[in-house]
Amino acid sequence: MVDKRALSSDVSENLSSLPSAKRPRKKVACVAPHSQIPLEMLLILGTVVKDAIYKKLNVRENSPVQNTYRVGSKTNVNIKHVIGRLRYVDQLVAENERLKGRSDSPVRDVPLDVDRRRVEDAADPDRSRRNPIVGEQAWSQRHDHIGAPIYLGEAACTAFATRLRRFLTSNAAAAHIPRTQYMSEEALSELSKYDVRWPSLTHAALLLKVAFHQAGRVYHMMCRDSTFEALKDTYETRNFDSPVNKCKFFSLFALGEIYSTRSFSSTAQAPGVNYYAKSLALIQILPERPTVTHIENLLLLSLFSYSLNRRHHAFLVIGSAMRHALVIGMNHNIGPSQIVDPVAREHRVQIWWTIYIFDRMWGSKMGIPNSILDEDIHVDMPTTISPKELHDAQFPDTEYATASVDLAKIAGEAITKTYSRKKYKETFLQRVKTLPEHLRLHSEESGLINPKYIVSLHLSFNQIVILTTRPMLLRVLIQMSSRTLDRKGSGDGVSQAALTLAEACIHASKHTHSLIIHQWTGGALPIFGYFNFQYLFSSAMVLLMSSLISPDTATADMEAFEIASQILRCMAGDGNLTAAEFSKNLEEVKLSLEVYRASRNPDSNSGNPSRVRLADSAVPLAAANADVSTTFASGMNTSLRNAPGGFTTEMAFLEPTMQSFLAQSDFDLGLLNPPEFSGDASSALYFWNTPQWTK
Repeated sequence: MVDKRALSSDVSENLSSLPSAKRPRKKVACVAPHSQIPLEMLLILGTVVKDAIYKKLNVRENSPVQNTYRVGSKTNVNIKHVIGRLRYVDQLVAENERLKGRSDSPVRDVPLDVDRRRVEDAADPDRSRRNPIVGEQAWSQRHDHIGAPIYLGEAACTAFATRLRRFLTSNAAAAHIPRTQYMSEEALSELSKYDVRWPSLTHAALLLKVAFHQAGRVYHMMCRDSTFEALKDTYETRNFDSPVNKCKFFSLFALGEIYSTRSFSSTAQAPGVNYYAKSLALIQILPERPTVTHIENLLLLSLFSYSLNRRHHAFLVIGSAMRHALVIGMNHNIGPSQIVDPVAREHRVQIWWTIYIFDRMWGSKMGIPNSILDEDIHVDMPTTISPKELHDAQFPDTEYATASVDLAKIAGEAITKTYSRKKYKETFLQRVKTLPEHLRLHSEESGLINPKYIVSLHLSFNQIVILTTRPMLLRVLIQMSSRTLDRKGSGDGVSQAALTLAEACIHASKHTHSLIIHQWTGGALPIFGYFNFQYLFSSAMVLLMSSLISPDTATADMEAFEIASQILRCMAGDGNLTAAEFSKNLEEVKLSLEVYRASRNPDSNSGNPSRVRLADSAVPLAAANADVSTTFASGMNTSLRNAPGGFTTEMAFLEPTMQSFLAQSDFDLGLLNPPEFSGDASSALYFWNTPQWTK
């Protein structure tokens, strides 16, 4: 059997270059495919750790901790899984042969019931290949009696909040909270009827600078110097009637206003929405021959839509941009003979990758599949044109752009592999590479300021970690709770693999919380933004679960949860529609937590439930799950815990438990206990009564 440690980036290249007849093959016998689902979750994140262990993340000898992390890109490592419809006796023979083949390697104790389940699952491959994280029927929610039900993706943060509330209240029929905090089409249509005047040239240039600084360095949506030159030319020639240019500049003005406003508008509407509504009215008729400028406008409008909490509209607009780009072949390279200007060629490439990033990231927030397959993309990655001064004047940092694309690929894989109903027959591996020095986070003690776009990259990475691992964290909490209710601590234990994934989720959430609080205290958090508040909401739910698992950190975790809740409440009061939605969800989670505390502390029912100590709920869990609680309490390396700048997500990948987890073979990784991802409707992680999701 090929040891997983051999699959470093260097060795994987050597393996891929071997003829297929000579390439070493991995033996897989009767592995339960349903246990491969956690493996898929892990491989998205686990191989991010691979080079961290064996290449040590470029860690200096005198500084054992560096703020580095990995982003992955897919590699073609074919690991064929043998899952056939064999008879029961044939399965026993195959299992016996596998055990004989492992006789020369270190023996790892495998519970008999695990082997038995593998044989049973292999006898029914359709059932065993089913993704146990999602139900057989998609979720939907009807908001009125006329409209069609709206799809609710399992990966959505608000959907996870509902799952958490159902667990806390032991009420599988608890209704999902509908999203009503967004600007309606009627309001936008009414605003578009009013005439919107162009600002003065000075004001317009200022708004463009804000838009470029806040959004342009994170996503490439237009060439910087060329856009300023076009703005100046527009004012000099008084050419204010061009629909395409007017749409582009009004969209930029809208972004400039939304990012520069620090207080709630007296008109009770988001800043820049007048420009936004007028821009939407200008692109209602889709062009028969799309232009790059038209696609730029769609990108700008899609991004601004999140400021109004119109995330479905944002996804629809970016879908339109994707199809416009496909019509003009932006997913293919185009040579100098067709486009002579190197700036125009590179702009075309980077606009495509921004569409790709939006498609993957927007979809991951709602659990929606990718709009295009990676194998249908034949365009080069972003590059630096010569001279470099020309590049820097027009484009963002190339290495940052490449890292963002790689991160978007991982987000797409997370949705496809973890939350898909597709039945996969094979796994995938990710090759990873170290971030350049200038893209790493600086600790507070260094005195250096982390640019907004660098922080945004790390927050996106953390969110993907959370998205991929939080189902396991919830399952760990459910199992610990079940053992506590038994009062005997009996039943199936939580596997080390499950604990490792759960711990990675907690570390990512704590790092996200720390980064956002630092932005908040420094006044760098946009009042009408979307993404930071979604990340804060996502991390808050994980911190609440962490407080119920580990009594040692329960008080600190709940305090962090309360801080997140307070920030969202403040932002909702300032008119942020996104914060209003997430704040309402957190308030419902807090009410559910009181029900959970009351059920765990019957003696406190006579008093005020809100006065129950924060750590009280974690104590019974710890008593009945001493082995699990100890892992969470002491598993973290002390030197990393006390590292300058705090414990980051990438440092969690250096933990001994994670290193041990990655050192296991594929077969060993499949030993996540099947009950942790059972296909039984009575115990499955997310198998809710689907009719309850409709109204």
